[in-house]
Amino acid sequence: MNDTILSFGLAPQDFQIQRISTGHINATYKLVGHPGYILQRINKNVFLNPEIIAANIRTAADYLKEKCPDYLFLSPERTTAGKEMSYDAMGYPWRLFRYIENTFTLDKVNTVHQAYGAASGFASLTRNLEGIEVNRFNPSIDHFHDLNWRYDQFQEAIKTTTPERLGEASDVLESCRAQASLVMKYTDLISRGILRHRITHNDTKINNILVDTSTHDAVCVIDLDTLMPGYFIYDVGDMIRTFVPPVNEEAVDTNEITFRKPIYDAVVDGYLSHMGDRLTDEEKKLFPFAGTMMTYIMALRFITDFLKGDVYYQVTYSGQNLVRAKNQLKLLEVLIGSVGV
Repeated sequence: MNDTILSFGLAPQDFQIQRISTGHINATYKLVGHPGYILQRINKNVFLNPEIIAANIRTAADYLKEKCPDYLFLSPERTTAGKEMSYDAMGYPWRLFRYIENTFTLDKVNTVHQAYGAASGFASLTRNLEGIEVNRFNPSIDHFHDLNWRYDQFQEAIKTTTPERLGEASDVLESCRAQASLVMKYTDLISRGILRHRITHNDTKINNILVDTSTHDAVCVIDLDTLMPGYFIYDVGDMIRTFVPPVNEEAVDTNEITFRKPIYDAVVDGYLSHMGDRLTDEEKKLFPFAGTMMTYIMALRFITDFLKGDVYYQVTYSGQNLVRAKNQLKLLEVLIGSVGV
């Protein structure tokens, strides 16, 4: 790691290095010093073309610097060679960000204020990038939120899994098949041009917003690995999925999964605060579908990974991905019962 720090023109001895445990994909460290930095190793096994990430962020940064100079957009620091990333001896790309003082990240949404601020923050990013040509960005992960593709993966995994896993997952498979109409609706919305392609964050967890230490106001969006073309339902849907229930997808007791209407309303209002005059009337009707669609896609991804032998998501006990899938299917049921589709 010292060689990586040196590659950015910094002296390793000037910093205390602390591992940041949040996040399941990249390895992140805080370099405590004056000033401080965030050093992150990109998971090359997930992001197969990390140069695409760097190019997307650079394209957005250049555009925002010109069009929205007061907007706080965190782009990587350059190496001494003028690059956005530094590759280590094992071929892993690293990047460095300036640490924003007096900020922190949340692991869970506890208040309406937090939900509204985060939704407003993610919406502001898309709003400020509205004028840029979408085709200037490339997908950092192909088919990331493509519900058709995820359902095809799910069906293929059923054919290739072991008889044991097929038996363990039988009730989950039945529940997933029962909601296949969501795939048809998604396909229909795209084919009819109801959904407009925009530049979206695509990973709108609450811990991807920096929050002011004193006011708990949203300061800026972080973790821009998946900044790429998408539909607004991806960002809104993942916020609904992760903000609205009081527990996350690791909860084993599905009775704990409930619908917090004030949080849901705050997500909708917060997003509309910046995107209300950009979304069409037809798009505005899709907030309920956004939540159900993104919850369903995560149920499919968890059960698909279980059927494949837990090759993508980290697991700490046998059957964890099966538990996660059941959790998301329960949330899907709760959302449909509360706001419909």
